Amino acid sequence: MHTEWINISNNDGEYGAYLALPPLGHGPGLILFQEVFGVNKHIRQVAEQYAMDGFVVLAPDVFWREAPRVELGYDSDDLAQAKELKAAMTDEQIRLDAASTLAALRARPEQKGKVGAFGYCFGGRIAYQTAASTDIDAAVCYYGAGTENYLNLAPRIECPVVFQLGGKDPSIPMKVVDQIKRSFEHKPGEVYVYPEAGHGFNCWARSAYHHPSATLAHARSLAWFARTLCEAR
Repeated sequence: MHTEWINISNNDGEYGAYLALPPLGHGPGLILFQEVFGVNKHIRQVAEQYAMDGFVVLAPDVFWREAPRVELGYDSDDLAQAKELKAAMTDEQIRLDAASTLAALRARPEQKGKVGAFGYCFGGRIAYQTAASTDIDAAVCYYGAGTENYLNLAPRIECPVVFQLGGKDPSIPMKVVDQIKRSFEHKPGEVYVYPEAGHGFNCWARSAYHHPSATLAHARSLAWFARTLCEAR
């Protein structure tokens, strides 16, 4: 597998993105949106995980304006900084970066065919917003806290959207899960709830990691990406 940091430009400046290529060197594209902790070791490993599954993965540095290439851990001090960086982001900046990252991925010679987006926590919400503001072909949103504040965007979304949610996640209570389900009941995709999982259940670097839920969610994500991004042979 080949990995490297590349540079992407848009009207606001230039930022980095972590690129992971599959063993064959080419494949469908995936944009991976980070948690609030930056494109840290865990996110890079997730990019590599999906690259090994056959995808060209690009993980943009979302916080490049305030703290380029920041890597945060999961203790209280780092979490406080992460929240400050998240608060500094605007929806317009998110839309701009999503569009330029998508254009950069589609311009890569290794990227063949369709492109999807996925993300975790803050990145799960960004993946959802990207589905509403671009022409990506699929999105998978892991425990995107705050998504309920953007459900008015649902009518704009034409691609399949999959939600991966924890049944014990206090940031996304069941009343919010029900709101999401109602907003997407007539759209392609699925809302999966893992009863024993909390927030951050996919991150093996966190105490919240729940292996059975993370494994099943990964399998379901791959199934949707295979269905929507991989050309039939």
